Amino acid sequence: MKLVNDHIKENLKILFVGFNPSIRSSETGHHFANPNNRFWRILHDAGLTARRYNASEDSKLLDLGMGITNIVARPTKAADEITKEEYKEGKDILRKKIETYKPKVVCFVGKGVYQEYSGLKKVPWGKQEKAVVPGTIDFVAPSSSGLVRMKVEDVVEIYFGLKEIIE
Repeated sequence: MKLVNDHIKENLKILFVGFNPSIRSSETGHHFANPNNRFWRILHDAGLTARRYNASEDSKLLDLGMGITNIVARPTKAADEITKEEYKEGKDILRKKIETYKPKVVCFVGKGVYQEYSGLKKVPWGKQEKAVVPGTIDFVAPSSSGLVRMKVEDVVEIYFGLKEIIE
């Protein structure tokens, strides 16, 4: 399977961090490419993008001051296939990316992503009290996966918090 390239540069407004690429993302080379994934709809509905982008346009987020990476690079069918060793290695790599590129906000797309990254068990939605990397803001949002049982409107409401922070 092919890895999916990061879309990252210095001083982004928001760096989105997912668990890892899906099989569909590996096949297409684009983030959040599974048709059941609601990421692109959520960004638009939360007012973070002026229109609804497609996964094939993922690199265009850089023009808007937003980027995408994952805590684990290996594509899988589901996040439960990721090993503890992969999370440990991914956590260190992610921290170095955040220290190097210095995004204003790091948005973890899934509570489990942030739990693996921070080592914390209890994590609220939204802005966290203390960031793992000083000088950034850690923001926890629900996963955009179609498997998430939250109503998309409730997910969008949490993502509105991102817009408030960057404006």
